[in-house]
Order: sequence, then structure tokens, then C-alpha cells
Amino acid sequence: MGASVGKRRRGGRRAPMAEINVTPLVDVMLVLLIIFMVTAPLLVAGVPVDLPQNRAAPLDQQAQPVQVSLDGTGAIFIDDQPVAEAALPQKLAAIAAQPAPPEGRRIYLRADRGLDYGKVMRVMGELNRAGLNRVALVSVGEGQ
Repeated sequence: MGASVGKRRRGGRRAPMAEINVTPLVDVMLVLLIIFMVTAPLLVAGVPVDLPQNRAAPLDQQAQPVQVSLDGTGAIFIDDQPVAEAALPQKLAAIAAQPAPPEGRRIYLRADRGLDYGKVMRVMGELNRAGLNRVALVSVGEGQ
């Protein structure tokens, strides 16, 4: 696929080439395809996080979920009742021992935005140890 030379005309000038060489076009399209294939997964998994706001509609549920909250000082509450961190495993074990609804027991975990991440993870670890694995992290809706 080299350069095709047109026929010579009388004045020694060549006739314009009538064929279109699509090889450079295909090369450019393949490079763009590779670039998009590499960058698309990176766009999905962003790192900077300042979460709690969303536009999602509230979940429609029959059973009332258990709400575990952590305020800005790190105090733990289960359904608006304060709980000491040392007593948390016993309280969660008691909740796990109660009969669960057919769709399973749901736990809503609400934590203050400025709270230490390790504190939230310790509470989640206690939830997991008690067998309460259906945990939803609650955020604030847009405009609220």
C-alpha cells in the first residue's frame, strides 16, 4: 500500500489521486478507542469524597429499620437512645436476636461528616460481628 502514482499528462503534471487512503483514519480511530477504553474506568472510580448529599428517592419499606447514629462528638445512639461504646456489642447482639422481618433486618448507619473514619469503621465492625450485615449508609438529600 504505497503511494500510487497517477498517470502523467502531456504537460508533465500528474493527475490527482482518485483513491482515498483510509489507513490513517483507521489508525486515529483505534488510538481514540484505546484512550476511551483506558480512561472510562478511571472516571467511574473517583477518589475525592465529601459525600452526604444525593438525589435518590427514599426507600419504600414495610418494616422500620434500626437507626445507629454517631454525632459530631462520637457519641453512639441506637434509635435516639444513647449507648456507651463498651455496651454496643451487647445491644447489637440483642437486636440481632430479635425475630427479623421477611426481607431481613435493615440497619441505617448515620454518621456526622466530620467524624473520624476509624470510629465509623469500629461501629460497622461491631454491626458485622453481631450478624447485622444489611447496613445502609444514610446521606442528606439535595436541598435539605
